[in-house]
Amino acid sequence: MGRTLGVALALFVAFVLLIGAAAVGIAQTVFGAAAPTSCGGTSAVAGYQPDQMANAAVIVADGQRMNVPEQGWVVAITAALQESGLHNVNHGDRDSLGLFQERPSQGWGTPAQIMDPTYSTTQFYNHLLAVPNWQDMSVNDAAQAVERSAFPTAYAQHEQSARTIVAAIQGDRCTRASANDTTCTSTAAPNATALSAVVFACAQLGLPYQWGGNGPQQGNAGFDCSGLTKAAYATAGITLPRTADTQFRASPSVPQEQPLLPGDLVFYGTTAHIHHVGLYLGAGLMIDAPDFGQVVRVQPYRWPNDQYAGATRPSE
Repeated sequence: MGRTLGVALALFVAFVLLIGAAAVGIAQTVFGAAAPTSCGGTSAVAGYQPDQMANAAVIVADGQRMNVPEQGWVVAITAALQESGLHNVNHGDRDSLGLFQERPSQGWGTPAQIMDPTYSTTQFYNHLLAVPNWQDMSVNDAAQAVERSAFPTAYAQHEQSARTIVAAIQGDRCTRASANDTTCTSTAAPNATALSAVVFACAQLGLPYQWGGNGPQQGNAGFDCSGLTKAAYATAGITLPRTADTQFRASPSVPQEQPLLPGDLVFYGTTAHIHHVGLYLGAGLMIDAPDFGQVVRVQPYRWPNDQYAGATRPSE
């Protein structure tokens, strides 16, 4: 899985928990904070681009969700820095792909799966957790135990950068919001598909609204409303149409007499023309990219004169 020295560094982003059972999943706050914080946006670390920091934030969020100790986050970011430069690339040595340069021929998944950052991140952590006594190893050796690179000592050079990135994500992304900000709190998701969408969306908190935006992973500063929901469900392998209006017609409707579940999409406008969409979190809250001059945030899904038109359930 290691790369030749001539191969340029590149990337990865995200996480998906592909649990084998269709049971209730728990999506923690993006970084496990109990008090309200805003863990979205892009932390600044000299020498790293916004998309690289956004990818690193997803690695940390996924590690937190999977109860991986902080040392594991450092190992994962160290590996991604060496393998791809924290960019999600569709090429590499032989058939290596993605952030961690995982290889389809070695049983890491199909090319499409590996290019899904949520899948590849979870795969990395699953393999790391299976390494006996990995926490007693050096960061270099733990990364090598997963990656099995032809250059087994190459990871050590990235350890300090990885620690700096983790510190920036924890210290900046999760403390700069005011105490009055509402964020993603623990949420019961009905299945792994909805869980993946919710956790991805929560990792984008604080990113700016951008008309037509598909997020840092696609080279944009932020999202618009339907760009956020489309990207969230893409992490679970579900392809939604691009606009709120077409998304409204693409998935099974939730009958009005049934309660909403985390992961449901909530729509606003009229049945003839939907103009806004958010992702339901539970407890009467949704996460959405509201409008120009605002950021991805959590807010009540109902308010006076909100033109609420109904909900759909892509996770079914």
